[in-house]
Amino acid sequence: MSDQNRLGVFKTYKLYVGGKFPRSESGRVYEVTDSKGAWLANAPKSSRKDARDAVVAARKAFGGWSGATAYNRGQVLYRVAEMLEGRKDQFVREVAASEGLSKSKAAAVVDTAIDRWVWYAGWTDKIGQISGGANPVAGPFFNLSTPEPTGVVAVLAPQKSSLLGLVSVIAPVIATGNTAVVIASADAPLPALSLGEVLATSDVPGGVVNILSGVTAELAAPLAAHQDVNAIDLTGADTALAKELEIAAADNLKRVLRPQPVDADGASDSAAWSASPGTHRLTAFLETKTVWHPTGALGAAGSSY
Repeated sequence: MSDQNRLGVFKTYKLYVGGKFPRSESGRVYEVTDSKGAWLANAPKSSRKDARDAVVAARKAFGGWSGATAYNRGQVLYRVAEMLEGRKDQFVREVAASEGLSKSKAAAVVDTAIDRWVWYAGWTDKIGQISGGANPVAGPFFNLSTPEPTGVVAVLAPQKSSLLGLVSVIAPVIATGNTAVVIASADAPLPALSLGEVLATSDVPGGVVNILSGVTAELAAPLAAHQDVNAIDLTGADTALAKELEIAAADNLKRVLRPQPVDADGASDSAAWSASPGTHRLTAFLETKTVWHPTGALGAAGSSY
């Protein structure tokens, strides 16, 4: 049968929550269009209930993920890069349509997004060396500071960088042992929803990353006020929304990562995200635990260790 005589199979996009692919519990969807206004797909319009379900899934997954070795987390993140590499053509099409890029520019964005997973995979077992260490103290004690993950992190993905910016905010959160509830770009959610399919086949335990699509403000408000969310990344919020969410987040002393210059004034496109990410997002959602331990005397001479 020729291609002219067959019906196309349209992709059904779903949320990614707890390792599964539910539709929104509200049953709502909204139209996603390309940069020229042409229809691309219907995306789930998540509700507050979906956001709460995602937090429950993230909390359930936190113990196992934070308790895994940093080396193992690095292996898992590298596996994400492998799987994304295998589906590169699909993501090139989705990024090109979502961001209005040529095929060659979209391919460069996807390549950088893959490389970004590899970058953070390499940092999982090294970030502790630069954010912790032995502290000099005046006394017969060891004093050691070590970084630990904060917990469940709500992440507002960049609005314009549908894949590279998305990866740049998700990867450092989970690389350091946190779990994430991610609100995808409202206007360009398709690469994010497809990323959920990659994560599901990449050894990432269910619930470590949960991806919601819909109206950013509608979903961010309950997450900022949620008592079981430990931190929030406001990357995808405009100035007014960021202020409201920061006030709500103060109720249970959430860690807050304010929008960075790369996100401001509509400049959060993929080109702006292509620079070397550094380590500031890795350390943004880490807590420092300091342990004191007395030294002991060895032998009659009174030497100690």
